[in-house]
Amino acid sequence: MLQAIMFDLDDTLIWDKKSVDEAFRVASEQAAQHYSIDPDVLTNKVKETARKLFSSYDTYSFTEMIGISPFEGLWGVFDDEGDSLQKLKELAPGYRKEAWTKGLTELGVDDPQLGSQLADTFKRERSTKQFVYDETFNVLDQLKGNYQLLLLTNGSPDLQWTKLHVTPELQSYFDHIVISGAFGKGKPDPSIFHHACHLLGVETDEALMIGDNLYSDILGASRAGVSSVWINHHNTDNNDVFPTYEIDRLGALSSIIDAHHKKTGR
Repeated sequence: MLQAIMFDLDDTLIWDKKSVDEAFRVASEQAAQHYSIDPDVLTNKVKETARKLFSSYDTYSFTEMIGISPFEGLWGVFDDEGDSLQKLKELAPGYRKEAWTKGLTELGVDDPQLGSQLADTFKRERSTKQFVYDETFNVLDQLKGNYQLLLLTNGSPDLQWTKLHVTPELQSYFDHIVISGAFGKGKPDPSIFHHACHLLGVETDEALMIGDNLYSDILGASRAGVSSVWINHHNTDNNDVFPTYEIDRLGALSSIIDAHHKKTGR
């Protein structure tokens, strides 16, 4: 019988991509007030630069394992325990400024002071403004009390808790919150799913994982023996990873849960 439901956080319950895009928009439009540049072009240049810089650091393999993205590096503080996260904390301020300054340079603008200002603007905007999907709270309201709920998210504990503090209503829905940076391994490693099931006191076939990421959420759940629901927001083709169920929006989850009960006969 289905006893517990695990949720991913980013781009499953909160619309992280929109929050990041909005922060880029505000910062890049600020730059356009000083120089004759296209804000969208600047955003693309900074994204490209950020990816290259982030992957050049010694911390990159760790951030890949834990699930910290280059764009999270542009606003995270990473005030966490552990050598790798402490190194990332030291790198982050310089990384933010360099990404924006080099982005400007790509457009022929040599202005490190403005680069620093834009880095601060992006950090402030993403740290304080967060979009949540319209259906998130309705879905959680329907499930709370009928199932144990667990939040299973990749990332730095400090960063993921910051997101939860920006939208504090989310926290009360979950019996447990598991963050990869605190556990030591991230999705798709099966061990973090097994750890979540242990906390819930359920077997893997009594849990259901909900997420948007085919690799971390869906492949990870499959490897752990947990049924999964892939939220395919953008009608993306998929020939490699096979979820148990697929929906195009979070609001369709209730029908999937009904179908899962019928499928398993429990």
